[in-house]
Amino acid sequence: MVVQEKVTATGKPATGGVILRKSVQIVGELLITAGIVLLLFVAWQLWWTNVESDAKQSAAVKDFARDLAGPVTPAPSTTGGTATAGPKDYGAPVAGEAPGHGGTIGIMYIPRFGETYTRPIVEGTSADVLDTLGLGHYGNTSMPGAVGNFAVAGHRQTHGAVLDNIHTLVPGDKIYVQTRDGYYVYVFRNNRIVLPTEAEVLLPVPNQPGVRPTERLLTMTSCNPRFGSEERIIAYSVLDHWQPASAGPPAEIAAQVARARGEG
Repeated sequence: MVVQEKVTATGKPATGGVILRKSVQIVGELLITAGIVLLLFVAWQLWWTNVESDAKQSAAVKDFARDLAGPVTPAPSTTGGTATAGPKDYGAPVAGEAPGHGGTIGIMYIPRFGETYTRPIVEGTSADVLDTLGLGHYGNTSMPGAVGNFAVAGHRQTHGAVLDNIHTLVPGDKIYVQTRDGYYVYVFRNNRIVLPTEAEVLLPVPNQPGVRPTERLLTMTSCNPRFGSEERIIAYSVLDHWQPASAGPPAEIAAQVARARGEG
């Protein structure tokens, strides 16, 4: 921007012109400073919060996995001593009790998100949980393996970006949840885009108030679109089977389970 200055008879700029020029210069410097601050804030949000959260979440996984019982190698899938193509039936899943706020419920593995995807599941959905520890469990929903709706929330692009790739899930994808009791294998069914106010997605039977549940569901919620929060993306999965800790992990996640325990 060019500012034309008025000149006095002596050839010096008029006072008004000097003030205007300095004002424009100051405003320009303030805008540049504001732009730098904004860029630093974006970098902090999209990069540094992920670095910090990744470290804390990795530590939470290791601390939880260190005390778990059971082998880290999968047991053969057999029924009556004869090898079968399907998983062994261990009866009704065991559903544990929820820990206190901030306590670790278990570990989630999602092969679709990469072979190293290992995230802690922590009780609560307040900022102190979601901004540091990973996937937060909605306290008024079921626990893993229980009839009803086991629902968790996670950030999409910041604070570990635990559900950044939620939109890439396709029907049939498996989602594994490990607790002290064992392993729960959920199969992805579908997703929906809803408004943030649509809390009915967390009901025992999503979007059906008062209906008694018969399925064992996993619901994951995150912001939508990826770099916004105007909506929520909801991913529904249904429990396919479970196996106790004594049976070892499902073969697909055995290597990750071993690494989490420090044995791989």
